[in-house]
Amino acid sequence: MGYKVENMILNTTHPNREHKQLLEYLVGRSFTILESLKMKGVGSKRMIVGEVSPNMQSYLNSVSDINYANIELRKSGILIFINKGLQNFTWAIPYYQLVMYKTNGASIHAQGKFIHFKNNKTFKENRSFFKKMLDEKIRYDEQYNFQNI
Repeated sequence: MGYKVENMILNTTHPNREHKQLLEYLVGRSFTILESLKMKGVGSKRMIVGEVSPNMQSYLNSVSDINYANIELRKSGILIFINKGLQNFTWAIPYYQLVMYKTNGASIHAQGKFIHFKNNKTFKENRSFFKKMLDEKIRYDEQYNFQNI
């Protein structure tokens, strides 16, 4: 497929086949309905964005509105959906680039960017989702564990 990807944040306000193919290339295809049911869901509930890195400010509301985002698990990574007014942005993060810190909520780091989710009721409702996400990352990373050879 030969994609040269520099910015892994796409404006996905309007569905487009090219974006769908690019996202599948970066983080794998969606889980099937059956797989999703077995996993008891592959999407987080909506969470409040507390802070983002300076290079992501343009994807947030500039006025003092609350910014929301949610996460979807994919076969080889995650998608973070950010809402900015009537626009939607999708940040694709392959598992091999994903770093997560639990600091008064949670922050996800990749590609020189980060997003921090506030530690409030909506974050607490997603505790089991974050555990599932880390389990998926570990499962993905274990495919490339060469210590057992």
